[in-house]
Amino acid sequence: MKKILASLVAFLLMVCQLPAQTNDFYDDAETVRLNVAGIEISGEIANPGKVDFETLPLRSVIVKETLLQDGMDKFVGAYRYDGYSLYDMLNQVVLKKSNEADFPPIIDLYVEVENAVGEKAVFSWGEIYYPIHRHEIIVATQVARIVPSKTRELWPQPTDSKLVVAADLLTHRNLSSPVKITIKSYAGNYHIVKGLSPMFSESFSVVGSDKKITEIKSLSPDLQKLTYPAVFYGRGKGIHGTTPFKGILLKELLEKYTGMDAENLKTGLFVIAGKDGYHAAFSFSEVMNRNDQAEFLVIPLEKDTDGGAFQVYPAADFFSDRAIKSVESIRFEKL
Repeated sequence: MKKILASLVAFLLMVCQLPAQTNDFYDDAETVRLNVAGIEISGEIANPGKVDFETLPLRSVIVKETLLQDGMDKFVGAYRYDGYSLYDMLNQVVLKKSNEADFPPIIDLYVEVENAVGEKAVFSWGEIYYPIHRHEIIVATQVARIVPSKTRELWPQPTDSKLVVAADLLTHRNLSSPVKITIKSYAGNYHIVKGLSPMFSESFSVVGSDKKITEIKSLSPDLQKLTYPAVFYGRGKGIHGTTPFKGILLKELLEKYTGMDAENLKTGLFVIAGKDGYHAAFSFSEVMNRNDQAEFLVIPLEKDTDGGAFQVYPAADFFSDRAIKSVESIRFEKL
């Protein structure tokens, strides 16, 4: 009897030491709090100031961190990060665009996030506030490794707060210790013609910061053609239609002109403009570096079609506001 009781006690002690098992694969490891620095918000807003984390809901993302090194992808580790989203942090700012009199739409805004050692990551306003999947850009205040069940490999453990971008394939925008967020509008010179109709641009230019790179008059037949079913819905006018979009990947069109390196991934910005001067900002990473296959398409239209000859369709966006008609230029900047 004593042996049976001893065995039972030993079994109960063993069970008590096991972690609680759930169907969630992302909570099996210890959650570690990170050292958190204060964050200042400034730029083209009427109410600059510090982020008050205590007023914000906690968000959670899962990330497979991978970096580009010597032309190869190097896996760093898999993590669950908990923290506060840029969406929530910027939700109460009062925008005060420097170019509002000329171009009121907010789609030319972009955000620079800077860390304690001066590194920067760039985001378009659209990828923060327009996506179907919200709250995927966070400042993490705690982390848990996602440990493989067989190898039990322990990835390097972060110690400081981190900017984390869940939709990025290569995670160069995941900056440690972010301390500053700056909101800006793109300072380009665009001739705005409201209500231009019919509207047609037979070609579009790809432009660098200081020179024209190329002129696109037709799409190569070697580029893969894709069809994206769509429910096309505008923030102002509501439903536009449910016709599928057929085109080629914008990133495949642009990659030979821009290249792919760490600085482009962190600070690159595209500004796409139509014949009427309507233009929108897109970060390099949201166009060229997605892990969710919610890509941007270039749509060729029939000759002389109103809104042609090329349109850009942002599949990741809930709203249609950044869909540019009669594309006349795509500008690439390193900020």
